[in-house]
Amino acid sequence: MNYRELGNTGIKISEVSFGTWAIGGAWGKTSDAEAIKSLEYAMDKGVNFFDTADVYGDGHAEELLAKATKGKEDEIYIATKFCRQGDIFDPENYSYDKVRAYCEDSLRRLNREAIDLYQIHCPATEILRDGRVFEVLDRLQEEGKIRHYGVSVETVEEGLICLENPNVKSLQIIFNMFRQKPLEKLIPEAYNKGVGLLVRLPLASGLLTGKFTTDHVFEEDDHRRFNENGEAFNVGETFAGLGFKKGVELADQLKWIAEGRQSMASASLRWILDQKEISCIIPGFKNRKQVEDNLSALETKPFSAEEQQKIQHFYEAQVKDFISGPY
Repeated sequence: MNYRELGNTGIKISEVSFGTWAIGGAWGKTSDAEAIKSLEYAMDKGVNFFDTADVYGDGHAEELLAKATKGKEDEIYIATKFCRQGDIFDPENYSYDKVRAYCEDSLRRLNREAIDLYQIHCPATEILRDGRVFEVLDRLQEEGKIRHYGVSVETVEEGLICLENPNVKSLQIIFNMFRQKPLEKLIPEAYNKGVGLLVRLPLASGLLTGKFTTDHVFEEDDHRRFNENGEAFNVGETFAGLGFKKGVELADQLKWIAEGRQSMASASLRWILDQKEISCIIPGFKNRKQVEDNLSALETKPFSAEEQQKIQHFYEAQVKDFISGPY
């Protein structure tokens, strides 16, 4: 395992880490026993950082992490998120009393005394612009309930707003071969300010594994079946905002990246890790095989300058005009 600095926090995290949305729910059938085994396997392989949220399975993902990391609280870092249990547009949802209650509920489920990284979970842009939520988080930090805080953002604009606050220690962003816009300004600015960068949806909801065909049908409780255009929550959180059929078509055009590499998925993850500014990627998983597949990015051949240029040109010419929603 390789480790990278999480901005200027002094924490070193595994460059391949994991998100726990899938094991919490909303990605089809899951097994708690399999999830625990997968978490234990990841830790055995050197993974020391996991991302979760209070709404992943209504807190179930946090509880699974508590079980898997019991006795390892000083070795394994956990990031969780808040605000989506309430109205993300309502300023009251970000008041001290409300956020403290969210925080204490997460601490109870995680069975921890402090949260290593507490993140605002894709809030409304106006909440970030207003800035009072950061004062609330400063207060919780002073009380010792959280060690550091960051923001999970939907757009480059939101990320840049967050960078204006010197106490924001991390940004969680959507960044992959289909979503390259952060490379232009947000990623270099965050890096220069010592802000950690966590990459979610690095495989564009599975599109960049190259395993789907356009007639694939997702399980009824899998959000990829009902949030293709952002009907249930933010546009872009599913299939990078491309829509499923267009995404499959574009993924087929990228299958060349797997040549000389373990798989298209490992190549897609490697491309992100080739960007030195990134702290870690946090792909999801539901079983040990998926953990193994994601960890294979560590042994995957880096991309040459010529390949990087080809991927950038592909995004500019074939992808970006088809992305829906603000990003």
